[in-house]
Amino acid sequence: MENIDPQHTESGEAPKPIEKDYESHKQDPGPAKPAVTEKDENGGGQALKWVLPILIIIGLIVWFAMRK
Repeated sequence: MENIDPQHTESGEAPKPIEKDYESHKQDPGPAKPAVTEKDENGGGQALKWVLPILIIIGLIVWFAMRK
């Protein structure tokens, strides 16, 4: 944590608006519209809702079996 790159620290300023004219802001562009408005329909969260509880139950069963 000693060598923190100052480029990756929070500045507290407002986020950049959606980029509409990339050519004029090539040096420091804002995010593209799809990056901001895209829905996360098939994200990893849907799988984790089912996988994590099952793994926890299996882990508890194994732990209780190995404990005796």
